[in-house]
Amino acid sequence: MAVLGEGIAEGRLDAQAVRRTVRSAIDAMSVDGKRLLVVIPDHTRSCPLPTIVRAIHAAAARAGQLDFLIALGTHPPLSDEQIDRLLGIEPGQRSSVLGGSEVFNHTWADSDELSRIGTFSAAEVRRITGDAAAGFERDIDITINRRVMDYDLLLIAGPVFPHEVVGFSGGAKYFFPGICGQELLNFFHWVGALITIPKIIGCKDTPVRALLEAAADRVPVPTHLLAMVVRGTDLAGLYFGDRREAWSAAADLSAKVHVTTVDRPYTSVLSRAPEMYDELWVAAKCMYKLEPVVADGGELIIYAPHLREISAVHGHLIEEIGYHTLEYFLKQWGRFKDYPWGILAHSTHVRGIGSYDAGVERPRVRVTLASGISEDTCRRVNLGYRDPASIDVADWQGREDEGLLYVPKAGETLYRLSAPPAWARP
Repeated sequence: MAVLGEGIAEGRLDAQAVRRTVRSAIDAMSVDGKRLLVVIPDHTRSCPLPTIVRAIHAAAARAGQLDFLIALGTHPPLSDEQIDRLLGIEPGQRSSVLGGSEVFNHTWADSDELSRIGTFSAAEVRRITGDAAAGFERDIDITINRRVMDYDLLLIAGPVFPHEVVGFSGGAKYFFPGICGQELLNFFHWVGALITIPKIIGCKDTPVRALLEAAADRVPVPTHLLAMVVRGTDLAGLYFGDRREAWSAAADLSAKVHVTTVDRPYTSVLSRAPEMYDELWVAAKCMYKLEPVVADGGELIIYAPHLREISAVHGHLIEEIGYHTLEYFLKQWGRFKDYPWGILAHSTHVRGIGSYDAGVERPRVRVTLASGISEDTCRRVNLGYRDPASIDVADWQGREDEGLLYVPKAGETLYRLSAPPAWARP
């Protein structure tokens, strides 16, 4: 199937172009009388989801059934009120907007809600990922939300951005971790941690992407992709087609839209978290996307006055282990190997590049929270603290030549150096 749709490196697609691509996509899927499940993002991903969902609903009127599954990964389930807000629906109006369509949360931790669709042997893991997972290969069950088995067709509809674990998000990532169980999820996040964020983020072909694509090949229901490239609150690109090919087109455009290259590092970066990042688990993207341009010994401040907790789901484990560099865990593996590897990966991603030797940890940069999370908690998890009320963004604005950078909506645009140091080269 040829890739449908279009993208522009400058500017935005108009509403007519978006509706045209969605109509063409639904027509190409031949949905007449078939059960169609659309996998969509949650509120932590920017995209004009209400527009896309309405366009799909209108175009798929001939389907026998049309439902939506929210790819939560390990994020908390959304309430009915949050789902309506996600889809731009006024309270009590869902049936008038979506008719008989259902909207489901993914439940990652409930084994009864998952189906096993295959297994990776340790040898397959090694073949797919090469040396990236050397020493950590294992047999891994591939599980996915059991609801997908109740449908004739699957459509992934979500945005593509540079991503800290996979390289670029979207596509198969909406299955893994979007609607999968924790075994594969924890493993591939750890593989990403072993590679390190600066070497993987914004790279199109990565060992982690190869593993997710191989897992997605095991999904027994025909799957298509509607991949978005977001600019602001609108779309710069919308592509439909085969899962790999539509994602590839979107990733190529995302590399133009969502990557900013600078010539020199900054000694202080004020990275403001948008309110859609409602816990540090996701607001940490404000570190991931900017670490490559923080100078050695510099400071990155995650500025998020609205933030009140580390993670509703994983916070207790993160508070046990704290935030540390990769070497801190690898050189004390006996202490940490039984924790979920995805939690360890998150920890290393937030703390960034650094070393650990003879009991002394030396992170490359300082990571500071200026949020509603208490100073005591910040110190306990090995992060710096600033009172958010003490922050005046004007102190960083327009001072790039002095080594200061302010990013007003951090977390989606990747910042890179034009001449990256060795630790940041893929």
